[in-house]
Amino acid sequence: MDFDLDEDAQELQKLAAGLLDREASTTRLEAHERSGAPYDDALWKTLAGAGLLGACLPEDLGGAGLGAVELAVLLREIGAHAAPVPAYASLTAAVTLARHGTGDLRAGLSALAGGESVITAAVREPDADLSGPATTATRDGDAYVIEGVKTFVPYAEQAARILVPARTEDGEVGVFALEPGQAGLTPHPASTHEPMSRLRLDGVRTGADTLLGAGAYETLTGFATAGAVATISGALDAALRITTEHVKTREQFGRPLAEFQAVTMEVGDVYIAKRALDVAMWAGVWRLAEGQDDAAEVLGVAAWAACDGALKALYICQHLHGGLGLDVTYPLHRHFAWVKHYAHLLGGAEAQLDAIGALVA
Repeated sequence: MDFDLDEDAQELQKLAAGLLDREASTTRLEAHERSGAPYDDALWKTLAGAGLLGACLPEDLGGAGLGAVELAVLLREIGAHAAPVPAYASLTAAVTLARHGTGDLRAGLSALAGGESVITAAVREPDADLSGPATTATRDGDAYVIEGVKTFVPYAEQAARILVPARTEDGEVGVFALEPGQAGLTPHPASTHEPMSRLRLDGVRTGADTLLGAGAYETLTGFATAGAVATISGALDAALRITTEHVKTREQFGRPLAEFQAVTMEVGDVYIAKRALDVAMWAGVWRLAEGQDDAAEVLGVAAWAACDGALKALYICQHLHGGLGLDVTYPLHRHFAWVKHYAHLLGGAEAQLDAIGALVA
């Protein structure tokens, strides 16, 4: 398989990396964290102005019509810069809404492309079982009544729409585009400082026109997995760069740490974990873009690598920094928090192994 990005993806990567290098400096990230704002609105609008938020939306909605590979490219840069914007939540949900929504639901995505709105998806539930939601949607005349609980929903309070998967009476899983006011929201803490919520759906009544078309659940879970893995890949890449620079310049017993064999071996282990994750991530994302039957299985492998090997690699990076690695004001800690958080959103390594086993069986 050729893992080189095509021309469009390369240009998108250069644009995103250059913009975030300028706009997501450590000083600005620290200022945002002190502000208490849910996200950096100015940065969000800057990304929109550069066409990045609409890159993977259809052209009739103000987008560029790009696909899963380009979405991964963008979210990988967001993760590498720990940029405090609702890109993962909004873009993975937006692709689903663009493909399977109709009417006003779909038309509302133009505001997202312009940086004027946020949308999100409630994929996780209290149980880490990835076989499908326990939340139910029961038909009642021209509406549905939804019962269930969703956890760790990013930017739910700020979102114009929340995509909620629920199992219908025919056993299929549908995705409903709800408004935040329809569900009870309880704030969750998050290591990334992103606003997270627990959604309680107690007899929420919603019109049949909020149900997205067939295949929406598969699209949502596929892009949610791919997006989380890409974000972790970017964060790990940045952590490796920070660690490599540290061991080159930090001295012990009059010698740079990089000259000690044990240190170089540990840095090598981090590099191997990063490369293994990247190979699985790009293989899965390409299959998702091409509609391959085994896309979910390969993305599951990538998600397992993100939850297992990538997280262990971040612990090594922290260890190689000594006491500095525990300093929450040091940039490395921010990347560690992002990997930990997005691994949790994926359900963890054991849940991914169970899911892979079910797909293979």
